Amino acid sequence: MDKIEEREMEVVQVLHMNGGVGESSYANNSLVQRKVISMTKPIFEEAMTNLYISNNFPGKLIIADLGCSSGPNTLLVVSEVVKTVNNICRKLGNQSVPEYQLLLNDLPGNDFNTIFRSLPSFQENLKEQMGPGVAGSCFFTGVPGSFYGRLFPSCSLHFVHSSYSLQWLSQVPEGIEGNKGNIYMASTSPATVLQAYYQQFQKDFSLFLKCRSEELVSGGRMVLTFLGRKSDDPSSKECCYIWELLAMALNDMVTEGVIEEEKMNSFNIPQYTPSPFEIKSQVLEEGSFAVDRLEVSQVNWNAYSSNNGLSGANGLINKDGGYNVAKSMRAVAEPLLVSQFGEAIIDEVFDRYKEIIADRMSKEKTEFINVTVSLKKIG
Repeated sequence: MDKIEEREMEVVQVLHMNGGVGESSYANNSLVQRKVISMTKPIFEEAMTNLYISNNFPGKLIIADLGCSSGPNTLLVVSEVVKTVNNICRKLGNQSVPEYQLLLNDLPGNDFNTIFRSLPSFQENLKEQMGPGVAGSCFFTGVPGSFYGRLFPSCSLHFVHSSYSLQWLSQVPEGIEGNKGNIYMASTSPATVLQAYYQQFQKDFSLFLKCRSEELVSGGRMVLTFLGRKSDDPSSKECCYIWELLAMALNDMVTEGVIEEEKMNSFNIPQYTPSPFEIKSQVLEEGSFAVDRLEVSQVNWNAYSSNNGLSGANGLINKDGGYNVAKSMRAVAEPLLVSQFGEAIIDEVFDRYKEIIADRMSKEKTEFINVTVSLKKIG
């Protein structure tokens, strides 16, 4: 196994959201991601409508959700697929409801068991909402594996959905040893580090597009939502700030001798938050897809916040906001941190992180940027 394969294998083994349904689980700390799925629903509905009509109302729809994770968001996507197609059928007077093959994909470390355990209650709810005919026509399959490779047979998929997954890279980029004191791209990162991250994104996303073009039928659709940025600068605060604040907590613990400096300097997050231009450029360069829509949206760091500005002058609100955001980030980042630093320091890391986030949220506008692209397979 060469070094690149080793780096990819490391990410495959440790990159997964916190499983189960406990306090730190992704299932209970993914409201931001749920909001983003709801916000991008019109794009999703448009793509699904165009697909269904242009493919002459196929009797069977095969749909893949890539990076499905676990918890309520996984089946929210499925529910939206079924409701959208059912509405199209009703509007067009089409009496026959298609069968749905729903392929749920994530890395092997994902908590598929929690998904499968929730299926009976999900199907019961679907039956109550839409009738037994619709609920009985949904067939589920779990597909463990990296989406930076082939997952499905050629020309088998009609529709691919992915939300908040494609910013994760197949590996930590090579050549970023000079990124000391940072755990991601940052304002203090050398230009070589930013370039290495971008090149890894280009390589990964191009491979993703190539694999999906082989798996989708002619005219098949994809709707992909990235955690991204509006700025041309890959180290801008709008995409890197959340990680910079975590690095602050870790660096404080290095100074106090709680964390080894060497471990801190060798830890980097395998993620790249692309701009709309970078996504479109890569799609056009790879050449298998046409861009139908490309849109940018924002969501507050604190999913419980009712406004898009500061969390307010009230200290309690900011403290709660810091707690909520830190919990959300813990559900995502804990497995990576445990792999590098061990479990013993995790509670302290996130206690410190919570305080830092609460302080910043009281002074600044803190938002995640989402980039959603709707694609149609050419040919």
